[in-house]
Amino acid sequence: MVAAFGTTASAQQSDWSYEATIYLFMPETETSIETPSGTLDGTLSFSDALSNLDFAFMGAFAASNGRWSLLADYNYTNLSFSNSGLGPSGSTLDTSFTTQFLSGYVAYRVYEDPSVQLDIAGGFRWFSTETNFTLTSGSTPGRTTVVDDDWVDPVIGARIRYVFSDKWTGTGFVDYGGFRSDSETWQVLLTADYAINDRWVIRGGYRYIAFDHEIGGNDFEFHQSGPVIGATYRF
Repeated sequence: MVAAFGTTASAQQSDWSYEATIYLFMPETETSIETPSGTLDGTLSFSDALSNLDFAFMGAFAASNGRWSLLADYNYTNLSFSNSGLGPSGSTLDTSFTTQFLSGYVAYRVYEDPSVQLDIAGGFRWFSTETNFTLTSGSTPGRTTVVDDDWVDPVIGARIRYVFSDKWTGTGFVDYGGFRSDSETWQVLLTADYAINDRWVIRGGYRYIAFDHEIGGNDFEFHQSGPVIGATYRF
């Protein structure tokens, strides 16, 4: 989320300026792990996530000076859910996870005019998960597969900001990281931004973020996509 929310208040400013954002990401969540006996897939819509959510926090921070920006985005989610009627035997898959990811970037503005600003960015994304998959078939006792790992991927990205009016702007951000066959991550973020005043901005849009990582020789995937809303304070 920091990719959209960390925008420079004034490109000509010589001093540091800062932005802090609290946001709500409302995704559909898909997570899976390949095992020797097959693939376990858990899917959760956002409406179901609200009733299954134990705790969540999402926030972003940006510091800008001239053409340079430092950006950070943190997301923490703890929830559990079930998918029933799987396969011909009507199995039930119970999935619970505690997931965190932190993205950090250094961005540089490579193009600017009164309407358009374009930044390139480089940095990292840290991902940590403790995920439990419990597969139950009829009266058979559940079999639990545990995924507990964390890792860091390098990432590169680009951000474009278009000024529609004094109040409205649009922001797009894409990034890609990992750069190896056993670990990849990518993100797309689009927002419409409305400035209430010089200090406060509200934003809404769409985000897709994905992780694909090999853990213990098994392929683990975690994808989230959906709307996002938030509020930013500039200081």
